[in-house]
Amino acid sequence: MSAHQHYDIIVIGAGMAGASVAAELAGAGRVVLLERESHPGYHTTGRSAALYTQAYGPPVIRALSRASYTFFLGQGPGNPPAGLLRPRGALFVARADQAGKLDAMRSALDSVVEPQTAEQLRARSPLLRDGYASAGLFDNSAADIEVHGLHQHYLSHFRAEGGSLITRAEVKGLVRIGADWQVETQDQVLHAPIVINAAGAWADIIAEMAGVAPKGLRPLRRTALLVDPPTGIVPDAWPMVVDVEEQFYLKPDAGKLLISPADETLSEPCDAQPEELDIAICVDRIQTAFDLQIRRIDHKWAGLRSFLPDGDPMAGYATDAPGFFWLAGQGGYGIQSAPATARSAAALVQGNDLPADVLDLGVTVAALSPARLRVAA
Repeated sequence: MSAHQHYDIIVIGAGMAGASVAAELAGAGRVVLLERESHPGYHTTGRSAALYTQAYGPPVIRALSRASYTFFLGQGPGNPPAGLLRPRGALFVARADQAGKLDAMRSALDSVVEPQTAEQLRARSPLLRDGYASAGLFDNSAADIEVHGLHQHYLSHFRAEGGSLITRAEVKGLVRIGADWQVETQDQVLHAPIVINAAGAWADIIAEMAGVAPKGLRPLRRTALLVDPPTGIVPDAWPMVVDVEEQFYLKPDAGKLLISPADETLSEPCDAQPEELDIAICVDRIQTAFDLQIRRIDHKWAGLRSFLPDGDPMAGYATDAPGFFWLAGQGGYGIQSAPATARSAAALVQGNDLPADVLDLGVTVAALSPARLRVAA
C-alpha cells in the first residue's frame, strides 16, 4: 500500500454526478476522484436512455434540468462543448383509461407540452397501433444527450484543472480521524477534510462505512433492449414515445429501436443484468402498443436508478458527521440535471449559496438538504 496522501476534497464515484462536481471543484483545491471500476461511468452513467426533457421528473428535478439547458446548448459557465443535444422530441401517450393521468400531466406541464390527438400521435410515431392511444402530449424541446461527450467533458476539465482520477479504487475503509476523513482503498490511504459521497447505488453503503446514518436510498433496476425496426423503415427522425404512466418507452437509436418496460425492481447495489421476465414484459408491452414484431434482440442491458424516499435528489453536508457531503438520489434524471446539480453541489461544498439561476427557478438549500430526510430504519 502506498504512503498516505492528503487532499482538500475526496470524491467517491466517477459517474456523472461525481465527475461533474469534481470538475466544478477542481480549481478550488487538491481534489481526487475515486472510481471502483476500471473506467468511469461503468454502471448507471453508461446505461442511460440519454434524453433531455423538461417534462420529466418531480419539480426539483425539472428546475435543475431547466437550469442545465444553457450548458447543454454549449453556453454558460464551465466552457461546455457544442453538440451535447440533438433534437428528438418526446410523445407521452395515453389509452382512453389513462385519460386522468394525462390530464394531470398536462396541468403540471402546461407550458412545456402540446396536446395531441390520436391522429397526431400516429403521424409523429407511425408504428403506434391504430386505436391504442386516444390522446397524448408532445414535448418539442426534448433532445438526445450525448452522454459520453458530457461525461468526458467533465473528466477532461477535471484533469485540466489539476484533479487526480484513480480507477480500481474501491473504498474499503472510511473513518474520521481528527479534522480529516481517512479513505482506504486496496492500494492507497487518502486523507481530506471533505468527502463527497457520489457513489450512486452504493451511497448508503459508503455512509454506513463512515458511521453516517443511511438515507433509505432505493436502487431500482431498469431494463433496456435494442431491436430492429420493421424492414425498410428508418425511424431516426421519430420522437421518443413514453407511456403516460411510464409503463414503457420506445426511442429511435442509430437506425435501431431502444425499448424498455420502464421497470423499477428493487435491487441490491450491483452490476445489474437484465432478467428474462423483464425482457418478456418489455416485448409484450411494446408489441401491444406498436405495430412491431420483435423476433430478435440485438442487445440487452440493465442499470440501477437510485431514488430517495421523497423522490428528490440530495446535495448537502450530513448533519451527523462533519465534512461528509451527500450527492445522491438523482434517480433516472441525473444526466439531464447534471450541469446545474454539479454547480449547486460545488457551491454548497464551499459554503456558498446556490447559483442565482437555480434559486430563481425555485430550488432551495432546504429542498436539497439531507436534513429533510429521516434516518433509514
